[in-house]
Formats: sequence, C-alpha cells, structure tokens
Amino acid sequence: MGKLVIVGTVAFDEIETPFGNTDKILGGAGTFIGLAASLFEVDSAIVSIVGDDLPQEYIDLLSNKGINLDGLEIVKGGKTFYWKGKYHNDLNSRDTLITELNTLADFNPVVPDDYKDADVVMLGNLHPAVQLSVIKQMNERPKLIVLDTMNFWMDSALEDLKEVIKHIDVITINDEEARQLTEEYSLVKAAQEIHRMGPKFVVIKKGEHGALLFHNENVFFAPALPLKEVFDPTGAGDTFAGGFTGYLAATNDISFENMKRAVIHGSNLASFCVERFGTERMENLSKAEVNDRLHQFKALTQFEIELT
Repeated sequence: MGKLVIVGTVAFDEIETPFGNTDKILGGAGTFIGLAASLFEVDSAIVSIVGDDLPQEYIDLLSNKGINLDGLEIVKGGKTFYWKGKYHNDLNSRDTLITELNTLADFNPVVPDDYKDADVVMLGNLHPAVQLSVIKQMNERPKLIVLDTMNFWMDSALEDLKEVIKHIDVITINDEEARQLTEEYSLVKAAQEIHRMGPKFVVIKKGEHGALLFHNENVFFAPALPLKEVFDPTGAGDTFAGGFTGYLAATNDISFENMKRAVIHGSNLASFCVERFGTERMENLSKAEVNDRLHQFKALTQFEIELT
C-alpha cells in the first residue's frame, strides 16, 4: 500500500449558488483531496491546522475514512479557516465574499514521522513557502511531488512559487493560471514553458471542458463527463487532485501511461463532487458508483476508426 501525504486546508465553507445556499459546512483543499484519495488502497495522512471550533463529527468523518490525522494541528481557542463565496449563473466564475485565515495565518506544517518516507506528496493550494517547507521535511525525495496552486500566489508570491516549482514533478493548474504563469496564450506553449521551470508533468484543468496532461512532446486529453445537474463546483479541482494522486500512490506507477489513467480517475471523482454542496456527495460515495461512472467515461471516448 502506497503512502500519500496531503498538505492542505481543513476549513469551513459557506456557499451560494443559483441552486441554493449553505451555512458553514466542511470544506478545504485537504478535506476534498483526502476524501477522494480514500477511495483507493492508500495509506494517507492530512497535514493541516484548525481551531477547536471544528466539530468533532468532521474530524471523525475523515478518521473513519482511514485518513491519518496525526498531522492535523488543533489550536485551542483558535478559529478554523473560513471562506464564503457566491457563484454566478454559469458556475464557472464566483465572487469571494469573506476570507478569514484565522489559524491558517500562522500555519507551520509538521509532517508526522511515520509519513516522512511517503511515496507521493500532494501539496494543496497554500503559500509556496509552506509547500516548500513540507518537501524539506521528507527523509528522502518522494517518488512523486504534486503541487496545486492558483493565481493569488502568482500575484502575491511569484518568486516563492517559482522556487517551489523547481522541486516538484507535477503541477496542476487551470488554463487561466497556466497563461498567467507563463505569459503564453497557447496552452501547448504554456506547458512547454512550465516544463522548463522544473515539472516533468503538467496538468491543465479546463473545468467542464476536461483536463490536459503534458509530458515533453506527449499530450493526453481527458474530457469532463456531461452532467444533467451541477450544484456546487467548490472542491472539484481538489477532488481531481485527490483522485489523481490517490490512484498513483495505490498503483505505485508514475509512468505517463499510468498518469493518463490517473487523470481519468481524478476527472471521474470530480464529476461526483459537483453534484451536491460541499463534501456531501463524497462522504458516502461507493466504489460501485465510481466504477459505473468509469464505464461512462470509457464509452465517452472510445471509438473505432479505419486509418489508411
């Protein structure tokens, strides 16, 4: 069983979409990554920080999924990271209404000793200096280091971001962020430029239009499954990352061919995440449901053609 270290937020989200709204619910990159990865045969640990206002039921939910929480720091008297957002009608854009860093403002991640030999490290969307500090704590270089980031860090900590990018194997970003990072409009050129920064593999997410995987001159495209209803896109990218890294850790194969399968697994799980608010859909997702939808993905892309 492969070992996976997940570094990311365990947080409160409050969400408004055209289909309804929530009070404070469980969210955070680390949460979504962990729930997705738990669907694979993998020994995973979340490294994060929360206040003692996080309900025990949320902690129990993660623990009952087999996720190790030795790296979850609970600050007595502290408050958990909180984000409130409102999505527009197309669900592709949103407005951030409230962001309260709270305990996250002073987060110094500590990787549990039992996980300093992890095969795969998934660096969720955090300050690049925090991400780099995790890499330096590992006993030896993991087989695979995956980093997720966003345009906020490109605006506020670009040099730190470029430094951590030198030390990773895979970056996952969306198309807008890839263009901003490289100042290249063509995603092919953007991927080539990111390769030169350090990562061997580049995953560019395109939301409802799927995801691209680049490795040198090789390109793979995974579609997004057309869905009848999308309630809440919050956490979909992190769920993708959890499926991607969970599968790779479980199979212990980081070849380009296996990464293609990992992208499909990530896209598959993300398609479930958006069907309900927050983590609701991921909390009780069965392996039978996952496998049934994988067959739909296969049917979506498989065809025969005669070539001359």
